[in-house]
Amino acid sequence: MTKDHPGVYLPPPLIYAAIFLISVFLQKRLPLDHAFFNTTVARLTGYFLVALNFLLALPALTKFFLSKNTLVTVKPARSLQTNGIYSMTRNPMYLGLVVLYTGLAFLVGNWWTILLIPLLLLIVQGYIIRREEKYLSRTFGNAYLEYKKRVRRWI
Repeated sequence: MTKDHPGVYLPPPLIYAAIFLISVFLQKRLPLDHAFFNTTVARLTGYFLVALNFLLALPALTKFFLSKNTLVTVKPARSLQTNGIYSMTRNPMYLGLVVLYTGLAFLVGNWWTILLIPLLLLIVQGYIIRREEKYLSRTFGNAYLEYKKRVRRWI
């Protein structure tokens, strides 16, 4: 007998990293002017976004570890996270990764990284989040549906 899980076989951070590497490749092949990224405003924006990522991701990771829940998307969840950072966003880790990705775009100085954010969001939402939402509905039923009514997917 197999245990139910979201069916997300690619680790989500790997998807973010792959899109980021594609953007680096595109910058080498089809370079876009990156003068803006050499400014103090761009660097400060990058540092701010990287720091903001930690404000989103660390509380989420802490909740997962304290509840002995899994970060591995092919394993079943042990519990439904609904309080703390999860009372503000249903996906603080994915939101944190998008913020980190954007911050790194500013620090690396690559417009392609920023231009690929819509593609990244489509993949994350379509491949990861939608599967996880179906799984959480199956597993936690009304508790998840009520939580979903109260808390937005992203922000």
